[in-house]
Order: sequence, then C-alpha cells, then structure tokens
Amino acid sequence: MIRAQTAEPPAIGSETRRGRRPLWGKVWRFRALYLMLLPGFVYYAVYQYGPMYGVVIAFKDYNVLEGIMASPWADPWYKHWKAFYDSPYFGQILANTFLISVYKLVWGMPPGIVLALMLNEVRHRLFKRFVQTVSYLPHFLSMVIIYGLMIALLSQTDGLVNQWLEERTGRTIPFLTSTDWFRTLLVASGIWQHVGWSAIIYLAAIAGIDPTLYEAARCDGAGRLRMMWHITLPGIRNVILLLLVLRLGHILDAGFEQIYIMYNVHVYPVADIIDTWVFRTGLEQMDFSMATAVGLFKSLIGLVLIVASNRLAKRWGGAIW
Repeated sequence: MIRAQTAEPPAIGSETRRGRRPLWGKVWRFRALYLMLLPGFVYYAVYQYGPMYGVVIAFKDYNVLEGIMASPWADPWYKHWKAFYDSPYFGQILANTFLISVYKLVWGMPPGIVLALMLNEVRHRLFKRFVQTVSYLPHFLSMVIIYGLMIALLSQTDGLVNQWLEERTGRTIPFLTSTDWFRTLLVASGIWQHVGWSAIIYLAAIAGIDPTLYEAARCDGAGRLRMMWHITLPGIRNVILLLLVLRLGHILDAGFEQIYIMYNVHVYPVADIIDTWVFRTGLEQMDFSMATAVGLFKSLIGLVLIVASNRLAKRWGGAIW
C-alpha cells in the first residue's frame, strides 16, 4: 500500500530573509536609485507642494502687511469666488479660455503626430536630421522674439505680407489688431513653435515599436500607409493618450505668456482669458485673495478633467494609471 506523503508545514520563523526584509533594508539595497530620485523629490516638495500652504489666502481678505495668518477670514468664505462669478466679464473670459485651449488641443496635437510619422518614413538620414533640427529650433525661442517676427511679417503699416497685399490689391489687413484673426494667429504661432518638439516625443515612442511587426506586414503585402495605420499609430496610442490627459488637465491654461505678449485693447473680446484677467485685476490691483481664489478654481477643474480623461482612457484600453 502506497502512503501519500504530505509536506510538513513550515516552522514558525522559517521564512526567508528576503520575504521578511524590512522596509529600510529594501531602501538601503536600492539606495543608488533613491539618491537619483532625491533631487526631483526635493524640487517638487519645495516648489510644488510647499507653496500650497498659500491656498489659504483664497479664504481670507489678505493684507500684505498683516501676513497670511493675521489677515482676517473672508465673510462669507466664498466671497472672492462670488466676486469673480459676478464680474461682467466672467462669461466672456471663461468662454475665451475654453475656446483657445480647445483650439490649441484640436489643432496642436495632430501636426506633431503627422510630422513624426512622415519623418519616420524618411530614409535619407541627413535630410531627416535637417528637418528635425529646423522644426524644433523654434521651441527654444522666446515668445517675445516670435512676436517680433510676427510684427515684421504682419504689421499693417510696414509688415512684409501687408506690403505685398497693398501692391497686389491696394488694401491691407489688420492681422494683429483684428478679432477675426487673433485666435488663428495665436494657434498657428503655437503650432509652429512646438510642432518639432512634439514630433521628437512621438518619434521616441515609434522607435520602441517591435521591428518584426513591420517585417511581418511586408511579408503579407502591406504598404507604408497600411503599416502606418495598423502598426505605428496603435504602437504610440498610449503616448498620445498620456499627452492628451496632461493637456486636458491644463485646459484652463490657455497660454498666459503668449496671449499677454500678443493681445491689445482691440482684441480683448476674443483674447482676454482667466490668467490675463487675474493679472490685471488681481495682481496689478494687489488683490492677492482674488488671484489665489481663481487659481484654486482652475486647479480643481483641472483635477476633475484629469480624472475624467483617465476614465475615458481606460474605456479605450489605455489607462494611464
């Protein structure tokens, strides 16, 4: 008769040292990685999370001389939000902020993807590097320089484009002071400045695609467009979703620097956004409580949009976290 052999239960305290390794032991084991992480952690702790203490200003009638803690609490606590909501410009600046951000999102993402796909198909290395260099150089230019170029080209008095139009048609177009042209120029200049930098990110994602997929597709008779549609684009889908989620989180950041440099009194109806309004009414008039309240309002909307966009990404099968 064959007896079944049963394994004896392990004695108490016989676990391997690896399974019982204390937390600090694991930290010490990977100390080199944690040391590399430390500068980034200190940066975010000091410059990102530390200043969040100042959010309390949004609930107070802040006085610079009295300081944050000594300043009286606002009565009611939502006083500054109500003042922002009751402003006659609330609807206009909120609509301008959303419209400009959506325009930049819708028209700004595809050019980077298209440029990356086109560069990926270029086989001449020197030409490819030349196009990459020329396309991403504007990313390092100041918006002041870019606006200077726009003035040289589009100024109604002595801009090159208007001089050419005047010679051909006898009239000029006020590109920089027209409400019909401002958003177009704003989005177009942003695309020109950042398309090359965006393409670098997508090219890095394309480089991580398994090359055997392309070889199998060629064996099946697929052309470049087929491989681009069925292999390259699905291969960078998660990167596209990640950048989309990050952009949605900053949907209310329509680009303060760019708009502040480009706008003027003639285009306020289509150019004034939350940040520029806060700069004029909150900071120039020393109303720091109002500026902080509106900033907190933007942050909460950004948080909601990030969570919502990530849920949408999960539904598409590309969850970010």
